[in-house]
Amino acid sequence: MLSQFDDQFYSEGIDILCGVDEAGRGPLAGPVVAAAVVLPRGLRIEGIRDSKELTARARERFYDIIVAEALAWRVSAVDHETIDRINIFRASLLAMEQSVNGLGTACDLVLVDGRHGICDDIPCRALVGGDRKSARIAAASILAKVTRDRIMKEYHESYPHYNFARNKGYGTAQHLAALRRYGPCPIHRRTFSGVRETIDAAG
Repeated sequence: MLSQFDDQFYSEGIDILCGVDEAGRGPLAGPVVAAAVVLPRGLRIEGIRDSKELTARARERFYDIIVAEALAWRVSAVDHETIDRINIFRASLLAMEQSVNGLGTACDLVLVDGRHGICDDIPCRALVGGDRKSARIAAASILAKVTRDRIMKEYHESYPHYNFARNKGYGTAQHLAALRRYGPCPIHRRTFSGVRETIDAAG
């Protein structure tokens, strides 16, 4: 159970434990979104796990539970223009750092999904596959994924040719075909393979 993994940190004297994760590193369009979540010590949310292992309906249900139960939570987005300027790796770290800094709560330890820490002034532990180990990171993955999906559904209204409501900006065959036919729209990541080629072809 993911909460049992987190319990080891409480047994070591950690009081305020934060989980951090991001969504949207791979898509060809839209922002990368990160969330930071502080859940109460001892809280058990039955069935919570990595957002990628949940259906969209389950993610929405868990989203509401997490927001209602969290001691603090924050979601941050870094847009496509910044991604193109500083690269997706740095943009992902920036989004996670902004989420932690925006919590308004002093954390004793930050658990980050991945290989890299994000905070210089707060104890931080990077965990590869953390969203499958820690309930706090799993909660953050759900908030980030749901928020990003909602953003892409809104973009679909402005740019329906690309079917962002369905593919969320990922490079599906349909999305790539639309890129070849229509070229990139304003929210596409122009430095990404799959988008860059359509710009080169048009130029």
